[in-house]
Amino acid sequence: MFVERRINHAAGSVELWQCDWEMQAGRPTRKVFVRMIGEEQPVRPPEGSVVESAAICWSYGRTLGNIAVFSPSLLGSFPDKRGGDAILPCDFVDAGKFRHGASRWWCRTHQSHWGTKADYEAYERLDVMVCGNHEQPMNYVVKPFRLKVDDYAEVGIWCSMPAAISTLEIKPRPPRIHVHVRPDLGGKKSIDGDFEAIAIEYGQHLGLFENPDITQVNITPPAAYQFVRSLEIGQETDCISCSHCGYPHLDLGTFAERPHRKHFCANCGRDSTWSSGPIISTPLRPLHDQFTTNAGFQVPNREVDLDKLRGCNYTLWASTPAIVWTANRPQEKGIHVHVHDGSKRIVDDTYGKVILGAHELVREELLTMMVQRTVI
Repeated sequence: MFVERRINHAAGSVELWQCDWEMQAGRPTRKVFVRMIGEEQPVRPPEGSVVESAAICWSYGRTLGNIAVFSPSLLGSFPDKRGGDAILPCDFVDAGKFRHGASRWWCRTHQSHWGTKADYEAYERLDVMVCGNHEQPMNYVVKPFRLKVDDYAEVGIWCSMPAAISTLEIKPRPPRIHVHVRPDLGGKKSIDGDFEAIAIEYGQHLGLFENPDITQVNITPPAAYQFVRSLEIGQETDCISCSHCGYPHLDLGTFAERPHRKHFCANCGRDSTWSSGPIISTPLRPLHDQFTTNAGFQVPNREVDLDKLRGCNYTLWASTPAIVWTANRPQEKGIHVHVHDGSKRIVDDTYGKVILGAHELVREELLTMMVQRTVI
């Protein structure tokens, strides 16, 4: 059993419901609302500031458990359309017991266990059950860009990182999600830009995950960054579902540095799931496999000598593997170059050979520079 919140819009209250996972042989795991326990008045943040909103939230090095989504709405305080100062209420579920036998709870919002002596002392003092991370602000996007991949002829999604080399200042920054969309094959792009985070919607018939209630995958900066890094260096990635609650597992931070067999669930706080072999688990893997039409790469037969473009500003990136690539042609593996003559962009392409300072640049060295400037 676990407890989940529901907003009663008619009463203007937050209800606490006792839920359970219904597991039947040959059928997907399904969440069942058993009975309402009572009403809860949110105590953090201040009264009146908690709302239910379609939003994506994340924190670097860990996840809120909202990458693969049951519901696109979240409870929280969102001061703006986007930012890094969202405050979300704790969301506790039963996580079994500690080794000494005491009951253990897991906060799905802040990724923290509850039930230690210090937790009970804080409960007595504050008269509210909050985890140790409850004051930590979250990154967020309210009403994020939503994309149905099948609605377009070509879709490309990448992890955007700071440039490697430029005549202009390069500021370190967090990763973003870069999206290319073409409504028609070979046509012009209708979307070509960076987003803080995006939501990918798909039909239940695709069966990307064991639980059929999941029909949306949120691509957040930390998840995109870790997945692309794994693709680039050839780490073994897959997506394993929790043996207890059936939720797809996401490795982030130190858990994404090395493939492993034992996996900790961000949705229910249990670590009883084992993969058959060492993997890095991410829900972006089935998304990538489903929508990537051509998984091949080719080095473009193009070259540019930047030494011959004196007086122009230029910016260079190493190409990276796409998270989603629906074009029939292979992805290009090389160095992407922008050149501006004043305000006019005169070069925007990916090259197999780039000359700068009479030397040929190495893509892998540029990628290292990009990673070093990426804030995670």
